[in-house]
Amino acid sequence: MRDDKPLWTPSRASVEASPMYAFMQTCNLDHGLSMASYGDLHAWSVADRPAFWTAVWEICSVRGNRGQRALVDGDVMLEARFFPDATLNFAENLLSGEGAGDAIIFRGEDKVEDRWSWDRLRTLVSRLQQAMRAAGIGPGDRVAAMMPNVPETVAFMLAASSIGAIWSSCSPDFGEQGVLDRFGQIEPKLFIACDAYWYGGKVQDVGAKVAAVAARLGVPSVIVHYAGDSAAVVQATSGAATLDDFIAAHPARPLEFLQLAFSHPLYILFSSGTTGVPKCIVHSAGGTLLQHLKEHRLHCGLQPGDKLFYFTTCGWMMWNWLVSGLAVGATLCLFDGSPFAPDGNVLFDYAEAERFAVFGTSAKYIDAVRKSGLTPRTSHDLSSLRLMTSTGSPLSPEGFTFVYEGIKEDVQLASISGGTDIVSCFVLGNPLQPVWRGEIQGSGLGLAMDVWDDEGRPVRGEKGELVCTSAFPSMPVMFWNDPDGVKYRAAYFDRFDNVWCHGDFAEWTAHDGIVIHGRSDATLNPGGVRIGTAEIYNQVEQMPEVAEALCIGQDWEDDVRVVLFVRLAAGIGLTDELTKSIRTRIRAGASPRHVPAKIIAVSDIPRTKSGKIVELAVREIVHGRPVKNREVLANPEALEFFRGIEELTV
Repeated sequence: MRDDKPLWTPSRASVEASPMYAFMQTCNLDHGLSMASYGDLHAWSVADRPAFWTAVWEICSVRGNRGQRALVDGDVMLEARFFPDATLNFAENLLSGEGAGDAIIFRGEDKVEDRWSWDRLRTLVSRLQQAMRAAGIGPGDRVAAMMPNVPETVAFMLAASSIGAIWSSCSPDFGEQGVLDRFGQIEPKLFIACDAYWYGGKVQDVGAKVAAVAARLGVPSVIVHYAGDSAAVVQATSGAATLDDFIAAHPARPLEFLQLAFSHPLYILFSSGTTGVPKCIVHSAGGTLLQHLKEHRLHCGLQPGDKLFYFTTCGWMMWNWLVSGLAVGATLCLFDGSPFAPDGNVLFDYAEAERFAVFGTSAKYIDAVRKSGLTPRTSHDLSSLRLMTSTGSPLSPEGFTFVYEGIKEDVQLASISGGTDIVSCFVLGNPLQPVWRGEIQGSGLGLAMDVWDDEGRPVRGEKGELVCTSAFPSMPVMFWNDPDGVKYRAAYFDRFDNVWCHGDFAEWTAHDGIVIHGRSDATLNPGGVRIGTAEIYNQVEQMPEVAEALCIGQDWEDDVRVVLFVRLAAGIGLTDELTKSIRTRIRAGASPRHVPAKIIAVSDIPRTKSGKIVELAVREIVHGRPVKNREVLANPEALEFFRGIEELTV
């Protein structure tokens, strides 16, 4: 495909039918404006944040009392308060539907299928909120879950938030210490876990781990039946009850929703923790709701009844993002397990059967489908699919091309980026503009995004730090156990005064799009020139001989040299010829400065449980420094491949 033409351009009819276009026209009328493009809308959303966020509240029909003030101390990021007089309840806004229509559809690999109506979901939430209150749980108490991505997890979260409790979750594949490193910090009052789960066609038993974690946490536990023997897990776990027993004394009755401040804590999410104990990031109910409504309703164009899917676990912030789709009346399509069990068609089978409107996944998944040789465009009916989103790591230009050539020609592809820190996106797609190969479409509404150089100056056409220069509603409320805010300030505000520095190495494009070149703390600096790791991956991972790659900067002779580790395709060895081909590909596709000094074959690449490769952990290993938190890794044993590699000493 040619790079001088967009991959996708919205038709005039689709633009005018989009909720974002309707929002723009309403704001024109209400505020005497004449906005005609996304650029106009974004500029206004940043220039007049009180008016913009008030419009989001009203047009998205937030349930609650908005109050008079929309923003106080808005010029000081760490002191800004959005809607300081407002009261609302997060769960009330998500439980927007009722009746027999689908609220949640679930598939667990090819083993389990289920459908939950709005009435079924509301019934379980009612019984759970009563049981939680009977257990002494109230506003500000933490409820922690080690659960698969099943409907019961959504119901538990809604019940907790309905009574003002704070929700935190991880997936059941976390190791015992990984769970304790997270939940041990926040001291939950209730622990929720499954009895087992499916992955790769096999039952993964977690009974012993659940008992050990519950004992260390020292709190009551609820065991949810999924793929194992919940009664047996209860017997082995002190202070535990099955879900049925937990709610047995509480028949369904009308739901109650405690009205709370806009800034009341809703979620505790955790940083990856690959270099130490994870940071506990606290997000507010109002900020999360308003930001997600904006992204779902305006940026994704979700309408009531649309099928919304994201391939995620409960340990990744995309789960929190996904469940908010209920607030616009969308049907959540949940999946738990391996996306390649029994084969790579499983998610596209699901998309075809349920007629997804939005298919969300990771860049790694798209690349894996591409390398598998599948072409869903010809094998599946994806006519209902209008938006595909990708996150987790930068989507390569070749990944963009594959979506249009191999999955669907007429689809909006939105590469999105933000993260756990804001439980949402800084840069993402929008339905009013074209999609260009390798580019994120642009900044999110209401977010004053820019790219700055090391001196704090805005730059165009060159790489720099991704920053946000004014406050926004989904900034964290605080970090847990950080009473003076020292860790919070250090995480985002140490680099530039009163400006959020996100830690991404980014670049504006000629189309006002964004390219993310990787994490800036993993940026390579050979000869003092900053290089993004994604620029190297975009070249080498397109080679059929290379299954996956990881790149670090190694301290060497008073400088830094680039070292590239490659996991090769089955049956391929790292010959001199292949090494030369890799270097030639990088030199031609990126630049001579990107060419690695060393290319080393390894049998595996370490990654987190959400699929992100861990460059920083490998860099620590290579330099002989300890990796403090291996529990966050899906394959911690892979780190051993990088210890004592002889090629790194010459």
